[in-house]
Amino acid sequence: MKYTCEISLDLPRQRVIELFDNPENLAKWQTGLKSFEYFEGLEGQPGAKSRLLYDEGGREIEMVETIIVRNLPDEFSATYEAKGVYNEISNFFHETGENQTRWVMNSEFKFSGLMRLMGIFMRGAFPKQTLKSMQSFKNFAESEGA
Repeated sequence: MKYTCEISLDLPRQRVIELFDNPENLAKWQTGLKSFEYFEGLEGQPGAKSRLLYDEGGREIEMVETIIVRNLPDEFSATYEAKGVYNEISNFFHETGENQTRWVMNSEFKFSGLMRLMGIFMRGAFPKQTLKSMQSFKNFAESEGA
């Protein structure tokens, strides 16, 4: 399953990137994130791996992030793997004005095992959840200000 979501932020692209690229900010906008830790490779660089632990309604979900492309301020791409789910995300940041940034996220999900059924039945929920997460980042970033 592939889809694209986008959102505009009322901040200069450089400020958006500063906030987006700081792992200490993740819990401020990613709902349910309990921890984030690097465990392999050069921190923040292509090939680096990190473990993310989420609380999803009382259920713990562990995910491994592998950075593919880190060409900021233009692009940040990574894979996210959890039991039965593989997700590749490419984030692009475009200046659309002096204090405006357009964030475009391309997502591709692949499912295996029982998660394959969830992918079929919950197809429409994934783009909605992505937009919700992007909106959460927008709210956080704009509240931090320039």
